Amino acid sequence: MGNSIMVLLIYLDTQLHTPMYFLLSQLSLMDLMLICTTVPKMAFNYLSGSKSISMAGCATQIFFCVSLLGSECFLLAVMAYDRYTAICHPLRYTNLMRPKICGLMTAFSWILGSTDGIIDAVATFSFSYCRSREIAHFFCELPSLLILSCNDTSIFEKVIFICSIVMLVFPVAIITASYAGVILAVIHMGSGEGHRKAFTTRSSHLMVVGMFYGACLFMYIQPTSDHSPMQDKMVSVFYTILTPMLNPLIYSLRNKEVTRAFMKILGKGKSGERVTS
Repeated sequence: MGNSIMVLLIYLDTQLHTPMYFLLSQLSLMDLMLICTTVPKMAFNYLSGSKSISMAGCATQIFFCVSLLGSECFLLAVMAYDRYTAICHPLRYTNLMRPKICGLMTAFSWILGSTDGIIDAVATFSFSYCRSREIAHFFCELPSLLILSCNDTSIFEKVIFICSIVMLVFPVAIITASYAGVILAVIHMGSGEGHRKAFTTRSSHLMVVGMFYGACLFMYIQPTSDHSPMQDKMVSVFYTILTPMLNPLIYSLRNKEVTRAFMKILGKGKSGERVTS
């Protein structure tokens, strides 16, 4: 609900048509799609007692999960760069983050994530599975499927490792550098209140980013043979359910501009109801 509200508010309120809020809307859209990829099927299986999934359904889950996780990794790096530019180079912000550049960076985030999703989904289902067809997970997660394969997956695991370095470590380096610049700029601010507000906001952002990247690094960089089913389930909850749920609260719904837009839309709805009646 939080992610849906964010996408709707940013679309409807013209005052939120800025690079920062455009990126937030894309983050909310990715989180919304990520939750819809895993949670509805998991809830249906729990309520119906049927715990099966078709091969096509499994491939679809892998494609969307990997694509959305990869896209979000790059988008979070773009968002960190956006905040760095706004705080450290305010006079050049409108030029550095003009709509065309912002749109291109966002498009590349979607494209790179989707490319990785296609590669992983196609490669995973090119293997044969001669062992048990029971996946020790609450959705079709890539490492959990590779354990069941009777083929030698070592080469593919190296490819996953290289992709993970590009998709995870590279964005983490950008985020770290951006936030380091932001923190240095905040330290040089004259206002103590400005220090407190900036550090409170940035610490919340870093907490969510750390949970997201930490869980993804744990899942995709370590060898498949080292994976424990219980550990995999617990770690996957962080980046497939918990982080997408927290992002609207941390990034958006605590924001005064978003609150203003929400109250404005709510006020229009109530006035429309009075006119109609």
